[in-house]
Parts: sequence; C-alpha cells; structure tokens
Amino acid sequence: MNRRLFLRGSLGALALPAMESVGFAKIQGPKINLSTGNEMKRLVCIGNSFGFHASHFFPTGEGPIRSLPKALEPLKGNLDQATVFSNLDHGVKGGHFAVHSFLSGVKHSQASSMPDGNLSLDQRAAEVFGFKTRFPSLVVGSENGLHGGCQMSWTRSGVRVPPIEGPKNLFRKLFIQENPKNNQQVLQHYDLGKSILDASLEDARNLGKKLNGRDRDKLDEYFTSIREVETGIQQKEKWHSVPKPNAPIDEPVNRNLVEDIPVLYKLIALALETDSTRIASFEMAGAQFNTGLLGLNNGYHAYSHHGQKQENIDALLALELYQMKCFSQFLDQLKSKKSPNGSTLLDETTVLFGSGMGNGNAHTNNNLPILMAGRGYQTGSHLAMPEAKNKRVPLSNLYLSILNQLGVEDESFAHSTGTLTL
Repeated sequence: MNRRLFLRGSLGALALPAMESVGFAKIQGPKINLSTGNEMKRLVCIGNSFGFHASHFFPTGEGPIRSLPKALEPLKGNLDQATVFSNLDHGVKGGHFAVHSFLSGVKHSQASSMPDGNLSLDQRAAEVFGFKTRFPSLVVGSENGLHGGCQMSWTRSGVRVPPIEGPKNLFRKLFIQENPKNNQQVLQHYDLGKSILDASLEDARNLGKKLNGRDRDKLDEYFTSIREVETGIQQKEKWHSVPKPNAPIDEPVNRNLVEDIPVLYKLIALALETDSTRIASFEMAGAQFNTGLLGLNNGYHAYSHHGQKQENIDALLALELYQMKCFSQFLDQLKSKKSPNGSTLLDETTVLFGSGMGNGNAHTNNNLPILMAGRGYQTGSHLAMPEAKNKRVPLSNLYLSILNQLGVEDESFAHSTGTLTL
C-alpha cells in the first residue's frame, strides 16, 4: 500500500480494512421497489434503553385488548391505532451491551458474520427511499447515555449513525438555512469530498487486483463505506440550493431529556409533515433522565434494577407512564395532520415503539416490549407469539414485514425466518 492511497483513505475518513482479516461475503443488493406512486410511506422507530416492566406493558390474554396494563393507560385514546406484540426478540444476550441490536437484530461484535452487517431497520429503509427527501433519515438521541449513548441506527458498513442532540439542534437542521456567504465554500467542500473519493476508489481498485480472494472480499467492505459517504455528499449537494421550509414554531432551547422529549416528538412530526424526511428514529437514553422532575429521588438505571421492591417498581412505572404519555401525544399529532393525499400522517406512517432491553432487573434481552402503531398496525390487539424455543418467532420477521410494506422487496433481514403478518 503506497503513501498516496493511505492519505486519500484517511482524508475521506475511510480507513482501509486490515487485509489479513477474514473478509465479508460480497454484498449483493436485493431487489427493491422504486415505485414513484403518489402514496407516501413513512417509518418512525422509537426506543428506550431500559425497557419496560413486563407486567406494566403486556396485556393479559391474546386478541382485542380489553384491559390496558398500567404503562399503556395513556394510550387509551389511541388504542385502536396500535398493536402490542409479546415473545419477540433477536435471540441475543448481553444486557445493556446488547441493547444496540434493537433495530438491527445483530450485535455489533457479530456484524462481520452477517451479509449486511448490523444494518438497522431505519437505515435499510433510508437506502431505498431516503433519497426522495432532504434528509434520508433523522436520528435523534443523546451521546451521553449508558455505554456510549444513542446506538440504535447503524449503516451497512457497521458505522453508528450519530444522533442529533436536543430540540434546538434538530430545529436548526430542519428550518435554518445556510448563510448564503458560505454557499461557495460549501460547494467547494463537496467537490473536494468527491475528488478524494474518486481518487480513493481508483487506487483501491488497483490495489484489489493484487489481493487474494479473501482480502478482495474485505476490500468490498471498504467500497461499501465509500459508497455510503458518496451518497451522502450527493444528497447534500442536491438539496443545498433548495430552501428549507418556514419554521412553524419558535426555536426551542435545549433543557434536559425529560422536558425535551415532547418537543423532540413535535419536531419529528413537523419533519414528516414538511416532507423533510420520511424516516426517523429516536432513542431515549435512560441514563439522561432527570428523574427529579418527575418527583423521584433516584436514577432511572437504579429503578430498572428494582430488586422486586415495590417502591422501586412504582417509581419505574412513573417513568414508563411519562414516556407513554409523550408517545400518545405524538400519535395525536400525526392523526391531526393531513398528508397531500388526504389521509392523516398516522395512516401513512409505520411507527415502532420498544426497546432492546427485555428485563432491566435481570439484564435479559428476550421478550422485548414491542408496540406498533399507524399504517398497517391499527388493530387494538395483543399478538402473543409462541414461547416454546422450537416455535420461536424472531423479531426480525416483523422487521422484514415492515420493510416489505414500505416497498423494500427484501427476502430476509438479520436472522429472519420469514415475514410476520397480522
């Protein structure tokens, strides 16, 4: 490897892979549906890092929900817009260190054994139809949560998508236009980025001719990373001269996660309404909860390890009720907004709410709390999957169904064994 190739790889923020390691299988792009019909399909994925207490979240019995469990009581007015699933998970272990597999179905440490790495649900959707909007996807969260902050969204090459932190930053991204004086500098920056990528690809292809089959597959991972950066540059360049929508609200200030949650939900709804994006994810890092604002005197993490003490379980319920109240208000916002097709935003949006943590007290990642709302999941029912190991249904089956509904004609996702239909 010569010095010029190394420098170009570094400038592009794309370090070449170690060629002596075992390579990925060559990525073969699955068929996708690029229909340009008038129907708008949207996806919102919401997760928290500590899960929900099972008795608070899962209804008793299967079928139409007759009696709401405590944590779902704020959802009463939107019950007919939702479906609750039980006994779904990814079959992973690791407690807090496995929570990041929530949207991907794959632990980051095991991504190299998968054809698509630990590509997450939202980013797979963004690959297919994210180009239709200014932002292929919006990832909202915190960088200061337990074990590294927001780690819900991952690209095909295994890169974590960094979150937008706080309502002020999200507002400015959606509605504040670049200073015209900086336009030329920005365009030059894009041109520089493209020239670095072109040079990196040219030299990497030349290097590829000298590699054995195993290292050539590893180099393919590098090409995938370059394509991701290249797509991002093209997207930014495409929308650079298009004015952003006028802000319908005043610029908010960043306070703390507890107070910011409803504002962030409102901004995500506005992002969908203005068609700034059709794909968003929002992770609420429990370690960032200022529980004192909800009248509590201990941390969220401590309450999740309740030790079967009733006072801790009661405090945990208060945290869960607040999150569900904010989520229900978000569904109300989507129901109140009309799309250009005359439907409500909720009718055209698939909304996933859940966590990669099943039981915070026991640090287990099975039987994840999963709730779907909006497009295709307006049943008011509880669907209990089989508990027996030999009949286990992977959560990835639900994710594959979601992708298919969105027009992504994939035949598998992570460890799926098929689709999961209502």
